[in-house]
Amino acid sequence: MVDSVIYFIITIAILVFVHELGHFLAARICKMRTDAFAIGFGQRLIGWNQINGFTFGKLNEDIDLQGHTDYKICLLPLGGYVKIAGMVDESFDTKFANQEPQPYEFRAKPTYQKLFVITAGVMMNLTLAVVIFWGVNFFQGKQIMKTTSIGVVADSTLAYEAGFRSYDKILSVNGTNVEDWETLLNTLLIENMGNNVNVSVERNGQVTEFTASKDILGKAAQESNFFPIGDTKPLINSVMKDSPAEKAGIQPGDIFLEINNSKTQSTKQVIAMISSHKETEMPVRILRSDDTIATQVTPGSNGLIGIGIGDAYTGKVDYKDYGLGESLFKSVTNIGSYTSLTLKMFGSVIKGDVAFENSFGGPVKIAKFASQSADAGIIPFLMFLALLSLSLAIINIMPFPVLDGGHFVIILIEGIIRREIPIKIKLAIQNFGFVILLMLMVFIIYSDIASL
Repeated sequence: MVDSVIYFIITIAILVFVHELGHFLAARICKMRTDAFAIGFGQRLIGWNQINGFTFGKLNEDIDLQGHTDYKICLLPLGGYVKIAGMVDESFDTKFANQEPQPYEFRAKPTYQKLFVITAGVMMNLTLAVVIFWGVNFFQGKQIMKTTSIGVVADSTLAYEAGFRSYDKILSVNGTNVEDWETLLNTLLIENMGNNVNVSVERNGQVTEFTASKDILGKAAQESNFFPIGDTKPLINSVMKDSPAEKAGIQPGDIFLEINNSKTQSTKQVIAMISSHKETEMPVRILRSDDTIATQVTPGSNGLIGIGIGDAYTGKVDYKDYGLGESLFKSVTNIGSYTSLTLKMFGSVIKGDVAFENSFGGPVKIAKFASQSADAGIIPFLMFLALLSLSLAIINIMPFPVLDGGHFVIILIEGIIRREIPIKIKLAIQNFGFVILLMLMVFIIYSDIASL
């Protein structure tokens, strides 16, 4: 829980900072006055400005910042904003309404500058996603796991409910042959989103076919691990000092082959075997490099032997490297594919093919996935960050009040009619959008908690 909260804060802070930095820099380029740069909403907790230095709590309204920016962190860590002088935004400040427009105000600038400032946050989120994909493609390349076999499927999981069983080898999805893990997941959970899916598998030496429900697959798409990949072995990541494992000669990097004369296929099996033999000596066979080593280990009274363990894929892998230019092209292609998927998901939700709560996640799911991706390593966490940044960009550019897309539409209308929409109307639109957005967030958070 603590890890989830920490990674949630880190993830949101990065995304909000990057987004708002786009608005801030664009406003400065267009010589607009920025009164506040806020991470979070609501009550000011702490901040810094050139006049007062570091201060805690709310600033005195009589303080004149003389055009300087108040950089602050606020109470509700679910977003942020840049307060640009002369603009009706999330701060709902309309003190300027009865005054003549000033040269440094947003409302005094030409339409093209206003549109540039309002879209700059989205462009920064897109840039972050492109840069991360570019770096991952260039430095890591693409790893293709040449397997479609799945691991242990517990009868309490969505995978089991959908019709999958332990050690199935998936042959085709909706008539399309699948030959690697990425193609399998894309075909099953993405390309056929909102549809029932016909699956053909090899099970116990025989070909079996079944139909996986779109409702179950819709929920599965929200999971970080719908079913575990097959061809894995339990890999020991760490060994505690003076633990039963260290006394048995077990080392980080070892792979369990057998425990108590039973072959091991997954981390879950290892944990179950060890925890069910408290204070009982068990023979163990491990693989270290190319050597097979036999030893004995005795779990403590708590059913632990003092190791960190995880499943390591041991099957066939193909690698593809990309040059600098090719990596950039690939990253743009990645952005296009994920954007298309997101829009397809929205369409499926609107048509009712996919339940709303199965397609959107709030703070709880973000925290969960952020923690899981961080535990898997820096690359999975960066990929999660890139996808979340892209999602934030897509959602923000939608023409809904409060969002950047809503501001964009209003600015465009004002540019066409060549006059400003009355402040009261813009404020009413902002209030309406804020209430709807708040209700939506409450529903999403409720759905998050209910799904735990």
